[in-house]
Amino acid sequence: MPDVERCPGLYCGRIPLGDNNYSECGACPRGYQPDEQSICLPCDSEPTFYDWMYLAFMALLSLVLHWFFIDYTNRKKTTKSLIPLHVSALLESLAAAILTLLLVKPYGSFRVRSCPVNQLSDWYSMLLNPQPNYAEKLYCTQEIVYPLYTIVMIYYAFSLLLMMLARPIVSYNFTQRRGTKSIYAALYFHPVLIVLQAVLSGLLYYFFSYMVIAVSLYTSVLHLSKCDLNSYSSVAKDIFLNGRNLTILVGHWFLHAFGIISLTQLAEPAIHLPILALVPFPTLFFILTIKFSHPSHLEDVQ
Repeated sequence: MPDVERCPGLYCGRIPLGDNNYSECGACPRGYQPDEQSICLPCDSEPTFYDWMYLAFMALLSLVLHWFFIDYTNRKKTTKSLIPLHVSALLESLAAAILTLLLVKPYGSFRVRSCPVNQLSDWYSMLLNPQPNYAEKLYCTQEIVYPLYTIVMIYYAFSLLLMMLARPIVSYNFTQRRGTKSIYAALYFHPVLIVLQAVLSGLLYYFFSYMVIAVSLYTSVLHLSKCDLNSYSSVAKDIFLNGRNLTILVGHWFLHAFGIISLTQLAEPAIHLPILALVPFPTLFFILTIKFSHPSHLEDVQ
């Protein structure tokens, strides 16, 4: 290893200039990360399985919000009439993901060159610029987690652009303009998602799997509570024979399984794969305990 004085701070580095010469301490170029000797080295690894699950979560977050607002802003409309809007949102998200991957190094391929994530502070290098001897601050702000920080923002930008190009046409020609309000909603929540990624990306990276499991359970129970709860047969009929309710329920199961997979990373398939069989258990438990938890029974107790 070259005998180079280590830079102050966690993320300052020196750029190799050739002939054993190095630049002054500062921020490494994009796509580089300082090593233990503060030398900026290009990132040549690929995203881990957990990294891909995080990126998938951020993409799913946008898609689920699209579907939610399409359904929420058209509550009095039939489900079948909204199918073109749901399909459009899915295709927009897929196209945005493909374009994003093609524009990330190496360009034109679905491979991604990335830097490893080692700790929470890697996401917030802008907060850790050192000030040697309490004098002038040394600015070393850079994307240590390249490209996990910016790739999500690029995806949201493409998703928003494609929505504005495609969704009005679908809404006007196939759904009698029923998707107008959901388009306006997306114009609000996409900037919110970008700010969320900018501010809380590090926390989301480490806790998104727990959030998915908890939120999917909560929203699943919230949805089930709106079904006909008078008897086992009525609730089963309302859930499993109603196309809209069944689709929402399967969506919750998918998200719950997604959270379990991202949390365990299927590191021990013999143990973790059978856990996925328990995904429908909360729904079955809810149905089987209606007899004891129905609000009318609470009134009888009082």
